[in-house]
Amino acid sequence: MKRSCIVILTLLMALAPASGQDIDRQKELKKKIEQEIAFIDNQLKNLNTRQKATKENLTLIRRKASDRKAVITQLDAQIRDAEHDIALKNAEIKKLQGEIDTLGAYYSRLVYNAYKNRNTKSWFMYVLASESIGQGYRRLSYIKNLSSTVKDQAEKIRVKREEMENEKKLLEGMLAQARKVKGERQKEYKTLMAEEQEAQGVIKEITRNQGKYRKELAAKRKEVERLNREIQQMVQKSVAADKKKNLPVDTKLSGSFEQNKGKLGWPVARGVVTEQFGVHFHPVYKNIKLPENNGITIRTDKNAEVHCVFEGTVKQIVMMQGYGQCVLVQHGAYYTFYCKLRKVSVKSGQKVSTGQVLGYLETDGNTSSIHFQIWKGTQKQNPESWLRAQ
Repeated sequence: MKRSCIVILTLLMALAPASGQDIDRQKELKKKIEQEIAFIDNQLKNLNTRQKATKENLTLIRRKASDRKAVITQLDAQIRDAEHDIALKNAEIKKLQGEIDTLGAYYSRLVYNAYKNRNTKSWFMYVLASESIGQGYRRLSYIKNLSSTVKDQAEKIRVKREEMENEKKLLEGMLAQARKVKGERQKEYKTLMAEEQEAQGVIKEITRNQGKYRKELAAKRKEVERLNREIQQMVQKSVAADKKKNLPVDTKLSGSFEQNKGKLGWPVARGVVTEQFGVHFHPVYKNIKLPENNGITIRTDKNAEVHCVFEGTVKQIVMMQGYGQCVLVQHGAYYTFYCKLRKVSVKSGQKVSTGQVLGYLETDGNTSSIHFQIWKGTQKQNPESWLRAQ
């Protein structure tokens, strides 16, 4: 049983560093989520009165609440790992205490023997009473070494006790950190409750003005459908023109683009997706289907730079109603489309590199948004599956 316990304890101690690495990873992920929360907070503060009770605002609040839940999940993981490490530390302290007790018992016997043989005459008689010369020599050696053995044993006990005190101090630090994380979790949970209440307030405001929002939604539907038609026609014309001119598709560039699926940089330095790809229902009016989105809309900083996500050639620059200036870039068989620019920094036919600035976004109050699409030939793609995780 004792051997089994030692084996189990050794395995647990071997797992301790991995637990520490997990905590570091959790802290790093938590930091990234907190940065997004801070960004969303800033976006919400910059909304004007007209923008407060909108679907986009509700999306931001809900995204922030979702991020907050992710933070709480990370804190829960930290708490579990901390409790695991605390259990290991307690087991280590218990093991040290057992070693000290064993050393102490042996030390007591040594001291007792030293006390019993403290008289020189008694030592002499103890040696003379030996049954043989060998036994006498061993008894004489024992008496000579008894004093140094007692000292050595006392030193071992001192070292073990010092080690145990150090472990107890480490344990106290771990307990304090665990209490801090639990307090942080409680604070985050209260904030989450407040954010969910805020979302409910926006929902009530949207519901109160149902007629107004239905009209706005109808206008938005026409705008999006027009954009979808125009972009699709642009891509189809570009593909058809290349075929007509017998221009070969740059298969190498296409392959490189395809290999970077899930790893492409974002068209803006930072942002939050407020409108996703595909068909979705209104978050408040559940029976209303929103216009199909052939790309994504990303809320970002005011006047943000727009970056090309991959090397290619600028095929076209157009002005679209409701979407400002738009840039179409070809990457072999693939196309990327960037909308809502107020200023464009490139020209049609120009070669562009990955990360190159294409232009600057229009402002919407104190924020900006970019509409971004990816096409493979005439087949629309979900940009979120191509962009790397922020």
